[in-house]
Amino acid sequence: MLHFLFSLIVGGVIGLIAGLVLGKEVPGGVTGNIAIGFLGSWLGEFILGDLGPEIAGFYLIPALLGAISCLGIYSYAARRFREK
Repeated sequence: MLHFLFSLIVGGVIGLIAGLVLGKEVPGGVTGNIAIGFLGSWLGEFILGDLGPEIAGFYLIPALLGAISCLGIYSYAARRFREK
């Protein structure tokens, strides 16, 4: 149970860092940060594999790059959706 809680915290921090790097606010607050962190981690590890240091099951380099990519894709899609 403690590992799960730590994973949520690390996922939230990864999502927060992705938002800071892109200068975008992650929708959904803390829950959105956690979702972007987990999704980014999965995507980054799928593409880049196990690269860099690991914290709570997250490889930091692929997780950060994946979260930045996910947030960028989301921001682009949301902007296009609002234009129509």
